[in-house]
Amino acid sequence: MPSPQEQGRIYLENFHRWAKSMSDEDFRQIVYAPKGILNRQKVKELAGLSDQAIKKNEKVKAVLKALEDQLRERGVLPPLTEVGEQSLATPKLYDASSKKHALDHGRLGKLEAENQDLKVQFEKLQQENARLKARLAAHQETVDAVNDGLSVFLKCPS
Repeated sequence: MPSPQEQGRIYLENFHRWAKSMSDEDFRQIVYAPKGILNRQKVKELAGLSDQAIKKNEKVKAVLKALEDQLRERGVLPPLTEVGEQSLATPKLYDASSKKHALDHGRLGKLEAENQDLKVQFEKLQQENARLKARLAAHQETVDAVNDGLSVFLKCPS
């Protein structure tokens, strides 16, 4: 397995090979217009780079920026937008709460679905309870008559 420095050189060579194989029209296909830069995900995929290579390898980052500047001069890339300048100037901050929010959102969806299922089940049980009470009320006269008949037998001397 190559050392990190060797791997960095390999990624840089891959990037150079990829950039030379691309035409202006190919570059136009992977422009991220809101920022006026090349789409980093597409560059990474097409050039065979890792996430770390495109984000942290200073040589790859410098060559990519130089390539984008050349493409801008040739009119292939649109001008760098204010959002694009900000994203290139400052690194993206890690949001520790984003994973928690995603998990909470998933849990909330499951709980809401379970709550809805329980409400439906509760409604069915209430309907069944009302139906059984109605049946019991219909037969209550028979139960009362049997109880009256039994009470007569209980009063009889044996």
